[in-house]
Amino acid sequence: VQLQASGGGLVQAGDSLRLSCAASGVTFYSYTMGWFRQAPGKEREFVAAINRSGDRLLSVKGRFTISRDNAKDTVYLQLDNLKPEDTAVYYCAMGRYGSSQGEYEYWGQGTLVTVSS
Repeated sequence: VQLQASGGGLVQAGDSLRLSCAASGVTFYSYTMGWFRQAPGKEREFVAAINRSGDRLLSVKGRFTISRDNAKDTVYLQLDNLKPEDTAVYYCAMGRYGSSQGEYEYWGQGTLVTVSS
């Protein structure tokens, strides 16, 4: 199983980014997909998850949106109105529906989002 995250970059406060995570080597549609992030000096934290039925969990409501395209084996995280405190490495993960890291079996390598003020 491979999860390849992409789409990070350096942006200014108020900008938007769309992160993508492409999966391979697995039956994508049957798994919950999640996003976590780790800011410098902090623990990794839950951001969002979407299960096979389209049910969603979000820790940042109103600015972040998670979606998936089962035909492309890809999950997306839309980040709007970014703030400097959103600066982190964003990781995609695959597993069971939930917000705990222990729910997720497979992890991608992470993509860095840096938001300048």
